[in-house]
Amino acid sequence: MKPIITASELVSESAGARPPVLLDVRWQLGGPPGLPAYEAGHIPGAVFVDLDAELAGPPGSGGRHPLPDLATFGAAMRRAGVSADTPVVVYDDWLGWGAARAWWLLRWTGHARVRVLDGGLGAWTAAGHGLSKETPIPEPGDFAPEPGAVGLLDADGAAELARSGLLLDARAAERYRGDVEPIDPVGGHIPGAVSAPTTENVDAEGRFLSAEALAARFSKLGAGEGDGGSEAVGVYCGSGVSGAHEVLALTIAGIPAALYAGSWSEWSNDPTRPVATGPNP
Repeated sequence: MKPIITASELVSESAGARPPVLLDVRWQLGGPPGLPAYEAGHIPGAVFVDLDAELAGPPGSGGRHPLPDLATFGAAMRRAGVSADTPVVVYDDWLGWGAARAWWLLRWTGHARVRVLDGGLGAWTAAGHGLSKETPIPEPGDFAPEPGAVGLLDADGAAELARSGLLLDARAAERYRGDVEPIDPVGGHIPGAVSAPTTENVDAEGRFLSAEALAARFSKLGAGEGDGGSEAVGVYCGSGVSGAHEVLALTIAGIPAALYAGSWSEWSNDPTRPVATGPNP
């Protein structure tokens, strides 16, 4: 199953014998809560999922968006109608980051049939499809999270991968260089990491580049088996949200990658961790 789905494909599947469960993950970095936007209009049948409350734990030493309590996450997925064998489609209305976080968490906890709506809500409405204000109450699902199905890094693992493999920094290039740091206490990056902004994985409409274009991009950054490329790839960002979007882009390109969920918000709050600045080596 491809990790992304188009709006036309979603329409077709939603009319089929087994329509996918739809999850609306409206979230913006520093932005307003997503629930009012969901209530104002969403893809018919979609259930709202709160990223801060259900897809992340409380901010702290583990970062701004540490991994959620599995009981909380599992309950949220079952409330939305997710079962172990039901197809799931996730979307948002801002960069695809929130949707990718839900996609990654479901994959990490063992759900193999989850996809992200390419282009998000904008692609849906641009194709002429309508929205609904009705809040569905789906039949509860039976999904039970079992973590470990895809790669996860802690701080030590990220540091080691930066030395022995390829660790990609999905934040904006100016934050990687340490020119600015609007959120975390220290600017810069994990020593040995390579700058790879998430925004360069999509076109102007927020749709992912082709698998071939993404593979070429990541190959130039050092991923892949040929020409000295690294087979071991990891990603981090500010707090493990946009990094999930980069893992999704790598998956489209056919490159497995692990996520450092604590990301820079965890790393930079530990004064014992080294910090590098400047452009890619």
